[in-house]
Amino acid sequence: MEENIVSTVMDDLQGKFLTFHIEDTIYGIELLHVIEIISIQNATRIPNVPTYIKGIINLRGKIVPVIDVRLKFKQSERVYDEKTCIIVVVIEDMQVGLIVDRVSEVVTVDQAELANPPELGTTSNEKYLQSIATVGEKVVLNIDCHKFFHSDLNYTKI
Repeated sequence: MEENIVSTVMDDLQGKFLTFHIEDTIYGIELLHVIEIISIQNATRIPNVPTYIKGIINLRGKIVPVIDVRLKFKQSERVYDEKTCIIVVVIEDMQVGLIVDRVSEVVTVDQAELANPPELGTTSNEKYLQSIATVGEKVVLNIDCHKFFHSDLNYTKI
C-alpha cells in the first residue's frame, strides 16, 4: 500500500519543475527534490569550505548546509533582499539549502518539450544542466541536482 502511494506521488511530480531566477536567467529544479521554500536566514560560517557554501542553518532542529547558487555559478555576489530565499532540497538523503535571487513558479513540462543542453564548453552553468525547456516565451535551464551537488557532498556532510 505504502509503495503504491510513493509511486503515485512520484508520478504526479514527474515533469514538474520549481523555477527560480539568478539575475535574468530562469532555472528549474525537479519538484521531487524540493522540500520547502524558506526566507533567507543568517548562516553560521564554516571554515575551509568554498565561498559559495555560506554555512549552515538550523531548520527545526536539523542542521542544513546552504549554498549560494549565484556564487556557485561564478556570478557576482549581491546583497540579499526580501525576494531572496532558500529552496530546501533533498539529495542523496541529505537536506541542502539553495540561496536564489527569487522563486518564480512551478511549471509542468512534457518530456517531448525537454531538450538536451548544448555542449558549448565547460562553464559551471552548463555542466550542471539536465535539460532545457521552453515554457511559453521563457527558456528554463533545468539543473541536474546530482551533478550540481557532486563536488560538494563531502563538504556538506556535517
